[in-house]
Amino acid sequence: MSTPTPALASTDAVAHTSIPAGTSAVPAASRGDAFASFDVEAFEVPTSKDEAWRFTPLRRLRGLHDGSAPATGTLTVDVVAPEGITVETVGRDDPRLGAAGTPVDRVAAQAWTSFTDATVISVGQSSEISEPVMITMTGPGVGLTAYGHTQVRLAAFASAVVVLDQRGSGTVAENVELVIGDGARLTIVTVQDWAADAVHVAAHHALVGRDGVLRHTAVSIGGDLVRLSPTVRYAGPGGDAELLGVYFADAGQHLEQRLFVDHSEPHCRSNVMYKGALQGLSDEGKVDRDVPDAHTVWIGDVLIRAAAEGTETYEMNRNLVLTDGARADSVPNLEIETGEIVSAGHASATGRFDDEQLFYLRARGITEEQARRLVVRGFFHEVLAKIAVVEVRERLEHAIEAELAAVGV
Repeated sequence: MSTPTPALASTDAVAHTSIPAGTSAVPAASRGDAFASFDVEAFEVPTSKDEAWRFTPLRRLRGLHDGSAPATGTLTVDVVAPEGITVETVGRDDPRLGAAGTPVDRVAAQAWTSFTDATVISVGQSSEISEPVMITMTGPGVGLTAYGHTQVRLAAFASAVVVLDQRGSGTVAENVELVIGDGARLTIVTVQDWAADAVHVAAHHALVGRDGVLRHTAVSIGGDLVRLSPTVRYAGPGGDAELLGVYFADAGQHLEQRLFVDHSEPHCRSNVMYKGALQGLSDEGKVDRDVPDAHTVWIGDVLIRAAAEGTETYEMNRNLVLTDGARADSVPNLEIETGEIVSAGHASATGRFDDEQLFYLRARGITEEQARRLVVRGFFHEVLAKIAVVEVRERLEHAIEAELAAVGV
């Protein structure tokens, strides 16, 4: 059964009905059947007519999608790792690379074809690392293009926390692999805090072993165009994946999240919760009339295959539009091939400030500006409170405050 939800209104799916393939309500093919290859030439150049690219402003990708963007710079990768972590710089011929997944689009394949060195971070069997691994990735610089590859590997029953902090200028395409062994637990926070000129396209490939646990948080607050595509697959039963996200778009920014959770093993769990806010300038406030309004895109696809009995899954996306002109597209999809599951559902909602909340706060002597900020803080709190690294959580809270102050919200 297949139940896409293209509308922006709130939808909580409990029962599902079949929709004939080929209708306008469903994609022509499941993402589970998507073509995959490490060879960039095996992919056609995407166009706006392709389902996977219809929301992305291709002209702003600076050639990442059509082969016209050779590497002209390099990414600087700095790793601060506690004792017990192995950090290596390896070449493309390292047999461990590609273990978590194969590119399913031309940009990811271009990144695979074009990177020179990969960073591999490994945690040994049964090792429990209490201090976070801090990876700082800095862009190649204004007008330059770079490709990257990062892999985090946890052996059986290992535990670690990783922060991937991305900043700087330039154009970047990359693949990030997360290989989680049986009974291992990985918590990873990725922060896209790029400069205003940056374009960043990334594919995250996660492979969760038997009874493995993944806690993946993606935060997008900077850059001109940022497109993230996290994919989760299970290598054995009992896997548990939680994907959290926060994004905040200003005028001119395009922030896109395209998730795919592929349930192919029995008795696995997934939970997806992404929250975003958008704001821009009114036509009167725009200095440059050609600057587009803020635009966010969230696509959440969950596939429950016939063999994935006992699956428990839920996905939710909420968007808060703070100013006129900003646009949020939100499309949750569930594809279910077996009725022997525990639960499956999805929800999506996009709206403005809750007038009742503002009235309640203002009636207690709080100014309208303060009331609006309190509402936004409360909106994001549910996700931010789950970020395990205190320093990162506080930094994001300050960044959100700065965003609100920029337009007087």
